[in-house]
Amino acid sequence: MQKYYLSTDKLDILFEEMIDCANFAKQIQKKIIREYKKDGSVLTKADIEISNRIINKINILFKDCNVVSEETITPFNTSAPYTFVLDPIDGTDVYSQGLPSFAIALGILDNNRKPVGAMIIAPRFGIAQEELQIRLDPDKDLLIDNEIFSYKKEYKEISQLAISSKLQKSLAFSKYSGKVRTFGSSILHILSPVIFSNIDGCINQRAFAWDMVASHAVLEKLNLKLLYSDKTPLIYDDNLLVERKVCKDIIYCGSEKCINKMIQTLPQITTD
Repeated sequence: MQKYYLSTDKLDILFEEMIDCANFAKQIQKKIIREYKKDGSVLTKADIEISNRIINKINILFKDCNVVSEETITPFNTSAPYTFVLDPIDGTDVYSQGLPSFAIALGILDNNRKPVGAMIIAPRFGIAQEELQIRLDPDKDLLIDNEIFSYKKEYKEISQLAISSKLQKSLAFSKYSGKVRTFGSSILHILSPVIFSNIDGCINQRAFAWDMVASHAVLEKLNLKLLYSDKTPLIYDDNLLVERKVCKDIIYCGSEKCINKMIQTLPQITTD
């Protein structure tokens, strides 16, 4: 069977839509109103609007592919050549409070459900600049802020970690003397060992597929890992993609050597 091709021209159009949606979220952030889902999580007008816009664009450009979005339930075809996994706003809680650490994230899984692509826009969260843009097309170079990115960091010790905001009750900190960074966005947490020079790794709470796929694709491109505490890899099975369930355990992100050290130094004491 001939391989399905995601054309660069169409991905360019999709990326421009992502940028437009990120700018839209930024422009209305100051006036946004917090609403709540049945599970108590925060929802805003921006989440719904962006979800609808991106899904519509994907359906036009790549009609044979799946879309899994946090805010919109769509049909799932197990034989589709690619699956786009969308978080319209990752970090809605911080976004709705006017904080800068939120991102629009679109991950791409191939037909084996391997993370192979990403589009991530953080319109108020850059490296000494206003905006952070990340793009990874399948089988192409990783671009960060429109420049080819190469990962050269060597792990020495875990002196700084990104840890999601709910993990203070689940990890034993007595053996860890380093610094902790918390952003309020799983996508940005998982990316932090890549984009910040002194952050060695990340420990993230149990999350949904849309909280992870885009950043996971970036890690895969750079030969970094995203593993459970038992050191098994995270697999995007039907529980995550079709049943839309949370992953089974907290996840550790970084080099394999760093993950081993994080598991040893910051073991779980409870499950959240």
